[in-house]
Amino acid sequence: MERGIIALAAALVLCITGAATAISQGRTASAAMEAIARQPEAAKSINGSLVLSLALMEALTIYGMLVAFMLVGKI
Repeated sequence: MERGIIALAAALVLCITGAATAISQGRTASAAMEAIARQPEAAKSINGSLVLSLALMEALTIYGMLVAFMLVGKI
């Protein structure tokens, strides 16, 4: 019974972090494209901020994967 709960927790961690990252990256990219459309001359600085924020969001997903792997290791 305990093994099943741990496996379920690992699956939920992966699903939630993956979905949350996908949604937040989509919103961030959309906002960046709108900002570039409004101010094309600021595209370089917007792109720099966009890449940095996308990388940080992806790092959170990797941390979620690490937690899931640690949970699977307890099975």
